[in-house]
Amino acid sequence: MTTSYWAENAWLGGDTVTPGVLITVEDGVITGIASAPQADGATTLSGVTIPGLANAHSHAFHRALRGRTQRDKGTFWTWREQMYAVAARLTPDSYFALARATYAEMALSGITCVGEFHYLHHDVEGKPYASSNVMSDALVAAAAEAGIRITLLDACYLTGGIGRPVEGPQARFSDGDADAWAGRVSAFAPSGLAKVGAAIHSVRAVPADQLSTVVAAAAGRPLHLHLSEQRAENEDCIAAYGFTPTELLHQHGALGPSTSAVHATHLTEADIVLLGGSRTSICMCPTTERDLADGIGPARSLATAGAPVTLGSDSNAVVDLFEEARGLELDERLRSERRGHWRAADLLGAATGAGQASLGWPGGGRLAKGAAADFVTVATDTVRMAGAQPLLEAVVFAATAADVRDVVVAGRRIVADGRHLLVDDVPRALASSVLAVT
Repeated sequence: MTTSYWAENAWLGGDTVTPGVLITVEDGVITGIASAPQADGATTLSGVTIPGLANAHSHAFHRALRGRTQRDKGTFWTWREQMYAVAARLTPDSYFALARATYAEMALSGITCVGEFHYLHHDVEGKPYASSNVMSDALVAAAAEAGIRITLLDACYLTGGIGRPVEGPQARFSDGDADAWAGRVSAFAPSGLAKVGAAIHSVRAVPADQLSTVVAAAAGRPLHLHLSEQRAENEDCIAAYGFTPTELLHQHGALGPSTSAVHATHLTEADIVLLGGSRTSICMCPTTERDLADGIGPARSLATAGAPVTLGSDSNAVVDLFEEARGLELDERLRSERRGHWRAADLLGAATGAGQASLGWPGGGRLAKGAAADFVTVATDTVRMAGAQPLLEAVVFAATAADVRDVVVAGRRIVADGRHLLVDDVPRALASSVLAVT
């Protein structure tokens, strides 16, 4: 079945938007794209249409913590204890409900693909469920009901710190060793708009002698990992192994074009050279990195060294990829006391094509013939966007998730005029699912 959409304006790449673009779709793929006057029979998309946004790093269940951690005057480590308390309560059913509502919120914000960094594998006692991937099933089903693509980044998580056993809720995360983790992951093969990737939670959670097993099991799939989010992680790694986390991962073959390093906040110059030279993607999560007081990562230096940059909402304290995108530039301004580190097109590329590629969807993130038919329209008549010019810069530096009007995934319209067409009353769904686990 052929479907047509007429975009009032569309970003086809470069530094400008193109007025009047007809997008023809068949079987979830863009089959034609051309400048055209408004076409009879085509669905009109009023505003600026851009490729679907890719949320390259999400922990869906962290959405339950929104607002609940803000009285904590501690650090990442004290926040983590509150996160573990929620992790201890989740069941397959409550996980599904919370993730479904969270992914619907993402769809309303223009996210068409999510990379779910998933480590909540087992029951509350740390024992495998009768169906060993029931928690993975819950996430894939949640994304399907919300209408978005998902790359399930199944995380290997074996220790509670370097040389320390898992404790308390961490027992839910561990498969015992990397071989057992790999066996469980290999048995999971979702269908539809879902892929399975792999993840090394961190060098804190995967011992050095297990890293190569994870890397081998991830062959041909996206491999994601938390990297140097906290200075304590670096200090512990150097004390135990004599290397920074980046150097340790490099030694075990974990870096490369299929790998995404998340945060990469506290790096040495040698780390930056290794990451850039290996073409490892760097997933920056500015809103979470601010919220958890992590620090500002060297995103500009990493990109200059050759590392593609992507974006994620991570803890979902904020779900707004426009805010994440401009956060790269604005954080760099604070660090350097200068403006103009990133072009708007580069920031939007990080939020679209680079992110899609890092999640194993190389056909996404662009408006072109043969690309996946995933696109988003940003309204230009809201109080934030009204009169803002040029349009590309306005989208990146002024728009918010609240300005998303229409969302199409695989050719199907899932958001129309700001309303989710598949999930009724998303705010109510979020409220009830959050209250069930807090």
